[in-house]
Amino acid sequence: MDITVKPDLEDATGDLLILPVYQGRNWGPGAAAVVAGLGGWVEAYLDGVDFNGKIGQTAFVPGTGGFGNVLFAGLGEEADADVLRKVAGIAGRAAQRYESVATTLSALEIDGAVEAVVYGFLLGQYKFVKYLSDPSPSRTATLLLVGSDPGGDVAHATAVAAGVTLARDLINEPAGGKKPEVLAGIAADMANAAGIDITIYDRDQIEEEGFGGLLAVSQGASNPPRMVVMRYRPEGASKTLALIGKGIVFDSGGLSIKPASGMETMKTDMSGAAAVFGAMQAIASLGIEVNVLGVTPLTENMTGGAAQRPGDIFTARNGKTVEVLNTDAEGRLVLADGLSLAAESEPDLMIDVATLTGACSVALGKKVAGLFGSDDQTAESVVASARRAGERVWRLPLEKEYRSKLDSPIADIKNIGDRYGGAITAALFLEEFTGGLPWVHLDIAGPARAESDDGYVTKGGTGFAVATLVAVAEDLGER
Repeated sequence: MDITVKPDLEDATGDLLILPVYQGRNWGPGAAAVVAGLGGWVEAYLDGVDFNGKIGQTAFVPGTGGFGNVLFAGLGEEADADVLRKVAGIAGRAAQRYESVATTLSALEIDGAVEAVVYGFLLGQYKFVKYLSDPSPSRTATLLLVGSDPGGDVAHATAVAAGVTLARDLINEPAGGKKPEVLAGIAADMANAAGIDITIYDRDQIEEEGFGGLLAVSQGASNPPRMVVMRYRPEGASKTLALIGKGIVFDSGGLSIKPASGMETMKTDMSGAAAVFGAMQAIASLGIEVNVLGVTPLTENMTGGAAQRPGDIFTARNGKTVEVLNTDAEGRLVLADGLSLAAESEPDLMIDVATLTGACSVALGKKVAGLFGSDDQTAESVVASARRAGERVWRLPLEKEYRSKLDSPIADIKNIGDRYGGAITAALFLEEFTGGLPWVHLDIAGPARAESDDGYVTKGGTGFAVATLVAVAEDLGER
């Protein structure tokens, strides 16, 4: 999409003009003049459709001057960057049939207005139409920001939105179309285009490197696993961030098999890996001055004759032995290897991202990710980055007393505790493989997938955590 700037509304033209309206029908930038030009019928019409500027409300009317149509977009009583992202997403979705769109949303006197509007608009227009016989992709080719001073905000927003789009495309792809080998190839194409070094381990190399968790989970699958390791090393960078993403491209539960309904959305179980791919692409595109190590173990968790059995034991990359009592708690097993590998580089910060536990969704719902941290300072720094990125996370306790729930009489640790505090015990399991380094675990089981459109979030894979990981990289590079 071509995104340009016009200082004055009088000089702008297009198929659609999007205007902001606060609750109580208080006009935002440019709206009062347009309403006056349209005539007195507009107020009566808006009364008739019950439009008063509540957040998320929209109303189309015929245009005036250089615009064929006008869309009023409700901001609610007051707006900040989060509200702008949401409203721009709603407006972007509503504007998909128009080729040229202009808006004064970005002219609001709000910190980060331009970036929020561009980011929300682009992602609100997202559609996954690859398999539709009669697709109707967005027709919008140009977005005109009226009365804005964009600085570098447009480039930043488009880079992060492109990373989210990549993640959404990968998540929404059916499992049959993204076998581990295929996903690894996509990662290689992205890395080569972005100037990122990449190493891909095949099954034999996975065994040689001691990735016992990845090997164990993959035993029942006919499609062999891959371990993808990416390294972004800009000149002058002094800090290192490690990102580890769970890449279960389909999760049947293994021999601890899920019910049929529980498998319907299991193509989403590689959302952590998708977020790492998207974040790596955006970080490289923006030239952020921080070294980034991206590790994504990729496999299916299937029920083949060679599948691991409850009671089996494997040895992870760091030498710890793990008793597997539930093969459906497999994400933590592949992350054990990913975290162990990342810890060997002694990064300044490690973050793993995973659709890890249903327990986290029960606790926080479908729109908030659970966050666990090795210490207060590390956890709060990532919370602050997520808040700046507009993604909702909530810190949960890494309760050390619960570690005993994972004690095994025959191995160093078992992969499940009891039914209580499942998100916490999963995080405690992962901590065993972090080497005692600063570390954050993001359990995105809830927000990784949306059941309906909501602002700039579209139904299906959301690409959650890409924006947060980019913000973390920026914040770490500035320390």
